[in-house]
Amino acid sequence: MADKRDFYDVLGVKKNASKDEIKSSYRKLAKQYHPDNKPTGNEAKFKEVQEAYDVLYDDQKRSAYDQFGHAAFEQAGNNPGGNPFQGGFGGFSDMGVDLGDIFSSFFGGGPRRRTSTGPRRGNDAIMRVKIDFMDAVLGKDIVLPITVDEKCPKCNGTGAKSPSSIQKCPHCGGLGRVRVQRRSILGMVETEETCPHCGGTGKIILEKCPNCNGQGYNRVKKDVKVHILAGINTGQQIRVTGMGERGSNGGENGDLYVEIIVKEHAFFKRDGNDIHINMPIDYIDAILGISVDIPTVYGEATLNIPSGTQPNQVLRMKGQGIKDLRTGKPGDQYIHLDIKMPTNINKNQKDLLTQLRASTSDSDRLINKFKRTFRK
Repeated sequence: MADKRDFYDVLGVKKNASKDEIKSSYRKLAKQYHPDNKPTGNEAKFKEVQEAYDVLYDDQKRSAYDQFGHAAFEQAGNNPGGNPFQGGFGGFSDMGVDLGDIFSSFFGGGPRRRTSTGPRRGNDAIMRVKIDFMDAVLGKDIVLPITVDEKCPKCNGTGAKSPSSIQKCPHCGGLGRVRVQRRSILGMVETEETCPHCGGTGKIILEKCPNCNGQGYNRVKKDVKVHILAGINTGQQIRVTGMGERGSNGGENGDLYVEIIVKEHAFFKRDGNDIHINMPIDYIDAILGISVDIPTVYGEATLNIPSGTQPNQVLRMKGQGIKDLRTGKPGDQYIHLDIKMPTNINKNQKDLLTQLRASTSDSDRLINKFKRTFRK
């Protein structure tokens, strides 16, 4: 055992690694060291990675490994005395006791899980796509280049040249699992493991399908059209059926979920289904009022600015917002007015403003009203 590497080191994960982290690391290393991978294939390392994964991904085996290390799974000499309480638990086998059940119960496990050898659907996949603000508002069809594993049409995903080329695995009897006994520090432990001869499928292929070389699928690149619904927002997803990870044993592919990320707009700001925009206006237009065509997400629309409009006033344009994905009802557009005061005026403008000020009585002027509040 001295020259056997720590399983966590083999997979390159920490002691507290999650099952997803263990699975992700295993897939990467298994692909790297697989004997069929000519540049980096290494059968010894591939077996080492497989052994580490088999232990660490199984909650019961991992618990035993964390407590006893490799000793929990190494072979040891037989118990000469046959005493079930001396030198291990080997004597229990003669009593008809299922050591696998004892092992599971000891570490808090339940009944063994049976692996289905039938078709299994593939996992779903996710892809994030960034789109322009106006494409999210108005909707658009986009084309995504996707690489996907498609079920081989010749063998229908079985990997066999013909149905007669498939036979039940003689090593596991078609169950996809085999029972293995090992003597450990706890005694003789009996477990179920994936059949190494059929890979858990329960089947052996005698003659491979020439179209997919026995893989059961072909890796293809294709352009997939995705319809962006008008009103979609950041974080929402669109499902593309059958474009996820491939299934196994002839199972269907999972689905692809396209998650939308909407770019910011230079002027329009979205709040739910409402639109907000800042608009500067001259102080004269704020005083006298004006009708003006202003931009919306659907083009220009007329806005009536009433006379006497105050700084930072907000006006609403009903129905000029974004259409709701479910109801189609649009939100509103809100105009935040920024009244601009001039820094320089010509003589004619100054004369007109002087006349305007003279037409206002001293008692009505705001500065005088303000001063009177301090005299009370």
